[in-house]
Amino acid sequence: MVQVDVAWSYAFGATFAAAAGKSLARERDPFNNPVFTRLLLFLGIFFGPSGLYLLWANPSWETMQVAKSYADLPAWLVTLFAITNVTQGIIGYWVGWRLVRQQKFYQSHLNWMIAWVLFWFILVSGWDTTGYQRFLFDPGLNGGELWSPGRHNGWAFFTGPVFQSLVVMGVLFAPMLRLGIINANYNDLKLKPGYQPGLRALMRIVELYYGSMFGLTLLLAIAASLIVKFLFELTGSLWIGYLVGLPISIALGFVVAVRKGGIFHRIAARLI
Repeated sequence: MVQVDVAWSYAFGATFAAAAGKSLARERDPFNNPVFTRLLLFLGIFFGPSGLYLLWANPSWETMQVAKSYADLPAWLVTLFAITNVTQGIIGYWVGWRLVRQQKFYQSHLNWMIAWVLFWFILVSGWDTTGYQRFLFDPGLNGGELWSPGRHNGWAFFTGPVFQSLVVMGVLFAPMLRLGIINANYNDLKLKPGYQPGLRALMRIVELYYGSMFGLTLLLAIAASLIVKFLFELTGSLWIGYLVGLPISIALGFVVAVRKGGIFHRIAARLI
C-alpha cells in the first residue's frame, strides 16, 4: 500500500544491512559491495514493481481506500511512489551500514525491528485507527464497491484477488530474501568461534527473521494500535489517542522489547 511501502522499503534495506553486519562492517564504501548490489536488485526488480502492479490493479486498496479510481492518482504521486520504494530502502541500508561500521550490531538489528513495527502499525492503525479495515477490504470481493468506515471482509479477504496477488509476490520475493537476509546472516555466523553450522542452524535463522518480521513486530504494532484506539474511544479525540497513546506504546515497547534482556535484544543476540 502506498502509505506503508515507505516504511516497508526502509525495513527491507535495514534488514539486509543488519543480516550481513559483520561482513558489511569491513566495507568502507557503503555503495560498492555485494550486500548493496543484492538490495538494489531486490528493490528494483521485485519490490518496486510489485507496488506499481498493485497500484495499477487495485488503486483503491493500494492507497488504503483513499483513491476511488485511476483518475484520483496524479502522475507525480505515482512517480514519487516508485522512487521512494527504492530510495527508502537505500536509506534503511545506509543507516544500518553506519551502525555496523561503528560496531553497533544490536542497534543495526533494532533499525530493522523498529521499522517493521512502524510498517505494521501504519497498516493496522493508519491515521484514524481504521487501517486494518482498509487493508481487509478487497473491492474485488465487494462487486467493486468503495470502502466505508466499519466495513471489511474479515477472513474472507484471504481468499480474494488482492491477497492472491500478495501470495504470488511473496513467492517471487523469497529467493532474494533468502540470499540477502538468511544466507547473508548464516555466512556471517559461520565465522563466529564455536558456531555449529548446518541445516538446523540455518532453519533457526529463518525462524528468527520471519518470526520477527511477520509475527512479533505485528503483535507489538497491534498492541500499540489497541492502546491508541482505546484512548480515542475513551476521550472521543483522535489527537489524544495518538499523542498520548503513542508515547505510552513506545515506553512499553522499550521495556518489553528494546532494553537489554528484552525480546528484541534476545533475538538479535542469536543473530550477531
